[in-house]
Amino acid sequence: MTTLRDFRFLLTKHPGKTFQIRLPDGASVPEAFHITEVGRVQKNFIDCGGTVRSQETCLLQVWLGGDDDHRLATGKLAAIMNKAGSLLPNLDVPLEVEYEDGLISQYQVTSTDVQNDAVVLQLGYKHTDCLAKEVCGIPEKPGAGCGCGPNCC
Repeated sequence: MTTLRDFRFLLTKHPGKTFQIRLPDGASVPEAFHITEVGRVQKNFIDCGGTVRSQETCLLQVWLGGDDDHRLATGKLAAIMNKAGSLLPNLDVPLEVEYEDGLISQYQVTSTDVQNDAVVLQLGYKHTDCLAKEVCGIPEKPGAGCGCGPNCC
């Protein structure tokens, strides 16, 4: 998983390159995308076992406008990230991308790569999970059945 620190370092190290995003299925987000939001997302919640938890991420919102000639370079994106610095005090948070292609989806950034003239973000799917398997009686082995106890769900 890529952190905000890793991402900012990569942008700074390669300021003259183009910026590309690859979806989990291998397709690329069209090159005319914009980064319309850089945000710090703080999620406070209680899991099904009763444990209060907190999770923080940096979320980039990707949007396709009507200007097919738009290209976002790494130097410009680095400047945008610097402007958002006061909103993002923790650089060790995971980097995620929000993108709409029929449905709005959030993806984790699983890796980064520098290829020829481009910095590439590889996106991966996010998955739901039970965070209190031991309380819920859910075996670690998939398909072994659920023995949900009275303290779960």
